[in-house]
Amino acid sequence: MNYENILIERENGIAVITINRPTKLNALNKATIEELHKAFKSENEDRSIKVIIITGSGDKAFVAGADISEFANFSIKEGGRLAAQGQEMLFDFVQNLETPVIAAVNGFALGGGLELAMSAHFRIASDNAKMGLPEVSLGVIPGYGGTQRLPQLIGKGRAMEMIMTAGMIDAPTALGYGLVNHVVPQAELLDLAKNIATKITKNSSVAIGKAIQSVNAGFEEGVNGYHTEIRAFGECFGTEDFKEGTTAFLEKRKAEFPGK
Repeated sequence: MNYENILIERENGIAVITINRPTKLNALNKATIEELHKAFKSENEDRSIKVIIITGSGDKAFVAGADISEFANFSIKEGGRLAAQGQEMLFDFVQNLETPVIAAVNGFALGGGLELAMSAHFRIASDNAKMGLPEVSLGVIPGYGGTQRLPQLIGKGRAMEMIMTAGMIDAPTALGYGLVNHVVPQAELLDLAKNIATKITKNSSVAIGKAIQSVNAGFEEGVNGYHTEIRAFGECFGTEDFKEGTTAFLEKRKAEFPGK
């Protein structure tokens, strides 16, 4: 599949999706969101791909925000539709993907960029990264899940301060808040992401998918995460991965899990 705004590289069960709009600091426009949806869907369906890394091209930005020019003149109805469609097509879609997604945040991750990073299953950052949700400085609020995911990740008080001030935090602060798991020099960022991804590829993709489902359930209103875990745990017993994993353990060898 040919894309205009993203690049995809695949190696050893890992797909690297790079948002490639460097002259726009990789800002998310409608076309890029649609392409990202197709790319994540395609890589998730590929049995050989066990981990997806999402990053931005260049050394300045992961994603510097949404493309404001596309919605500056929207009505109330159009604005609501923009948020609903974006969340369904990309942000919720990524969060609930069975294939683990690592966001490698290289530079600015602002507005929709931070929201995309937060949709990933976890984040690592370069030491020059800056993160924030500046939407209230434009007279609007985060609309791609930012008001929900940021408090979940760093706590209500810190999230409120970040959203209300429209300010940015640097990478060490993001690490202290628990927003990112690791901070490294930019030149080492993708290597670290791939090293972590390689560790993930050695484990059961089926079990990882069920773990993602179970963890996410704990943050869904009206859903009992413990019940989801119990069901998913039981379902694991009927999989070939469970048979291989337990047999390998008893035979004192490394498990050889198939693709997804």
